[in-house]
Amino acid sequence: MSDFKQELDARGLNCPLPILRTKKAINGLASGEVLKVIATDPGSVKDMEAFCKQTGNAMISTAEAGGEYTFMIQKA
Repeated sequence: MSDFKQELDARGLNCPLPILRTKKAINGLASGEVLKVIATDPGSVKDMEAFCKQTGNAMISTAEAGGEYTFMIQKA
């Protein structure tokens, strides 16, 4: 999937930094725009799901490859 507005590289960051940076990045997007987040922290999987539930943003997709987690989040 390549139709995203912004990409956030959170590789090498541990909780809570991936979520904090995601929150900051998504706040800069307009409603309906998509943020792609790449993280290496395994805990970010549950964290991103919880973040989306709490904020009302939509988790479009998640993927894992080679220890990297990719999240596509659409701003509410």
